[in-house]
Amino acid sequence: MNQTHEIKPGQSVELLKELHILTRDGNLNQDSRRKLKQVYHLFHFIEPLLDEVLAAKQNITLADHGAGKSYLGFIIYDLFLKAHEAGHIYGIETREELVSKSQQLAARLGFARMSFLNLSVEESIHSPLLPEQFDIVTALHACNTATDDAIKFALHKQAKFIVLIPCCQAEVAAMLNKNKNQSFGKTPLSEIWRHPIHTREFGSHLTNVLRCLQLEAHGYQVSVTELVGWEHSMKNELIIASHKGIPRKNAQERLEQILQKLNLEELRDRFIY
Repeated sequence: MNQTHEIKPGQSVELLKELHILTRDGNLNQDSRRKLKQVYHLFHFIEPLLDEVLAAKQNITLADHGAGKSYLGFIIYDLFLKAHEAGHIYGIETREELVSKSQQLAARLGFARMSFLNLSVEESIHSPLLPEQFDIVTALHACNTATDDAIKFALHKQAKFIVLIPCCQAEVAAMLNKNKNQSFGKTPLSEIWRHPIHTREFGSHLTNVLRCLQLEAHGYQVSVTELVGWEHSMKNELIIASHKGIPRKNAQERLEQILQKLNLEELRDRFIY
C-alpha cells in the first residue's frame, strides 16, 4: 500500500528515494518512517531561522559544512528554497566522489541554486567560490573535529545562525586519556574520567560544553536540546546558535579555566581564537 500521504505536499519523491527515506517502490517501511520523522523534526528547528533571514533580506545563503552526501542541504532546498525565488545552498565536502554525486543529483532534480564544492576547511574560508558572509551554517553529524571546522568557518563567515548536530567527539577524550596519570595528581575531578567508558562519555559531553562557551564568547546566544528521542539515535544533541553581537562576559574565562583545570591546555588553539 502506498503511504506517501505522510510526505509533505510538493516534496520530491525521487529525492526521498535517493536518500533512502522512501523505498524503491515509493513506500514507507518502519525504518524509512523513522528517518522521515527525524528529517521533519530537524526541519522544524531550521525553518524559523530561514523565515527570519528571508523576512530581513529577501535572500538566504546557507552553507552545509562537512556535507557528506548533502542529505540536509537537499532536504532544506526541497522543503523551503524551491518555493522561493531567492536563496542558495552550498555543500562543502572534502571527499570528491560525494561532491560529484551531489552535483549529479541536484542537476537531475533541477535544484539549480545548489552548489557543491570539494574544499578543505582553510580553502572554504578563503575560497572566492563562496560568499564572504553566510546567513546560516549547518553541520549534520560532522564527525569529531569536523564540527569544530564548521564552527571555525561559521565564525569567519559571520554567520547569523549556526546549527550543529555533533558526532563522534573523540579528540577531547583522547587528550583526557593521554594526560590521565598527570591529572590524577592535579585534580580530584579526574575521577570523572578514570574509567574508559567514562572517559569516552565525559569527553563527548565536555566537547560540546566547550563549543557552546566558544560560541558564547563570540557573541552567540546558544540553545542545546535533543533532536529526537534517545531510542532513535545516541548522536542526538542539537546546538543552535544565534548571533546577537554581545559576547557573554565570562564565557572565554570559563573556557580557559576548564581547559586548565582538566589538563587540556593543548586544545586551547582549537577553542580559543
